[in-house]
Amino acid sequence: MTSRLRTLTMSLWTSLALATPALTQDGARGGTTRDQLVAQPVHAVDAVDLDRYAGDWFEVARFPNRFQRQCASDVRASYARRPDGLIDVINRCRVEDGSTTVAQGVARVADDRTLAKLKVRFAPAALSFLPFVWGDYWILGLASDYTWATVGSPDRNYLWILARTPVLDAERLASALAAARDNGFDVERLTMTTHTAHRRDAR
Repeated sequence: MTSRLRTLTMSLWTSLALATPALTQDGARGGTTRDQLVAQPVHAVDAVDLDRYAGDWFEVARFPNRFQRQCASDVRASYARRPDGLIDVINRCRVEDGSTTVAQGVARVADDRTLAKLKVRFAPAALSFLPFVWGDYWILGLASDYTWATVGSPDRNYLWILARTPVLDAERLASALAAARDNGFDVERLTMTTHTAHRRDAR
């Protein structure tokens, strides 16, 4: 493990430590435990400005999932609003052989009141009438300056920490993790995402 990757990993676990004491203490005092949080529905943020949300994001951490198994590093997402109300989605990542894979999709708003719940499709447009090709993309936490976002699904099977930069400082990462934890997500399942260009620059 390189020194930079070790630093990133330590940053994650430091933030996990900052994010979890209140939950542990509440459980000891008879307050809200994680089991009780899981029994409650997942809540998205109250409002999102999609124009501010648009642009480029780096994946800082994620729950392991089958459709990103080939992604070894450098995971990024770009969002662009369209005149028809949809959002173009482009996901990129670097695979083991060093090449880059790109997935192009589209998102639509699923909650007109908050704009915090989206449905994302990467299947061909001809299949868009099928409900199962649309995946839930809920914004669970969002910095006031739109520098980080916590994104997940209402079934708690998917979770991502996104940022405008490849790495978040411990305080901001702790806030992003808290948004997930407060929604009953098991943040210990998160794995850090490596960004090779940033790692080279940091040497």
